[in-house]
Amino acid sequence: MLDKKKQPKVVIIGGGTGLPVLLRGLKKHPVDITAIVTVADDGGSSGRLREDMDIPAPGDIRNVLAALSDVEPLVEQMFQHRFQSKNELSGHSLGNLILAAMTSLTGDFVHAIQEMSKFLNVRGKVLPAANQSVVLHAEMDDGTVVTGESKIPFSGKKIKKVFLSPHHIKPLSETLQEIKQADLIVIGPGSLYTSILPNLLVPGLGEEVARSKAKKVYICNLMTQAGETLDYSASDHIKAIYDHMGNAYIDRILVNNEEIPTEIQQRYQAEYAKPVMYDVESLKMMGLEIIQERIFSYEGNVIRHDTKKVADLLYNMLVNETKSHIEP
Repeated sequence: MLDKKKQPKVVIIGGGTGLPVLLRGLKKHPVDITAIVTVADDGGSSGRLREDMDIPAPGDIRNVLAALSDVEPLVEQMFQHRFQSKNELSGHSLGNLILAAMTSLTGDFVHAIQEMSKFLNVRGKVLPAANQSVVLHAEMDDGTVVTGESKIPFSGKKIKKVFLSPHHIKPLSETLQEIKQADLIVIGPGSLYTSILPNLLVPGLGEEVARSKAKKVYICNLMTQAGETLDYSASDHIKAIYDHMGNAYIDRILVNNEEIPTEIQQRYQAEYAKPVMYDVESLKMMGLEIIQERIFSYEGNVIRHDTKKVADLLYNMLVNETKSHIEP
C-alpha cells in the first residue's frame, strides 16, 4: 500500500443512503478519504435525539462511520442495531445513542465522532457539515415554505429552493482545510435537496468547494425522486446546484448509460420515480466532461450505485490527477 503521505486525497460530500454505498467501495483503495456529511435530518431516531439533546443529527454520520469501519461484522451490526420495542428505545439506533452519549461526555459532537472513529477503526475522516443543529427549509413554487428535512419530500409541491437556519451557521475549520487539500472532490450520490445541498449551503463550505483547484465530479442519481426531483434530467440536477451556489464549478458528471431492467422500473413507478435521463447535449453545453458507464447494481427490487464500479472510476480519476504525487 502507498505511504499515506503519498495517497491521493478525496473529499466526498453527501448523505443519505448513497454516500455509505460509495464509501464501502472506495475504502478498499489506497486513498485518503474525508467524508463531509449532512446533519439536517430531523426524522426518526436522529430527529428525536437532536430535539431532546440539541445536538446535530447523528443518523447520516452513523451510517458513514459504519461504512468506513474496519471491525468484526458483529460489532458493525451492533452499532447499526435499531431497537424494536414498545418503550422509549423503540426506533432508536444504538449507534445514534452512542454518538449522543459521547457528545454528552466530551461536550462536542465532532470530538464524539473522532472517538467513535477510533473505536470503529474508521478508514478515513468523517466530518459533519456543521458542528451544530441546523434546520432545512424549502421554498416551493407557490411561495409556501416547508420546514424540516423529513417533511420536504412529502409536501406535494415543486421545490424552488432550499435554505438553512439559523443564520449564524459556521463550517468547521478542519472541513475547510480538508477541501483545500483535496485532489478530487466528489458531490453525491444522494437526494439533491435534502442530502447534497444542505452541505453546500453551510456558509463558507460551498464557497470553499468552488474555490478549490481540485477537480469536482458530480455522481448523478440513478432514479428521480418524487417530492424532490420528479422528471429531472441529469442537467437539471447540476442546474439546481448552480442556482443555489451562484456559480458553475463542477468539472465532470458520472452518469449511468445502461437501461435499468423493466421489472426494476415498474417497482419504482409506485414511488413516481423513473431513471434519470442523461441529456448529453445539455451537459456538454454546460461545459461538463461526461463519464458514461453502467454504474448500477441491484438487490431484489432495490437499485443502488455499484460500489465497486464507481469506486474504481473515482480511484482512476485520482491517480490520473495526482500522478506526480504517487509516483516513487
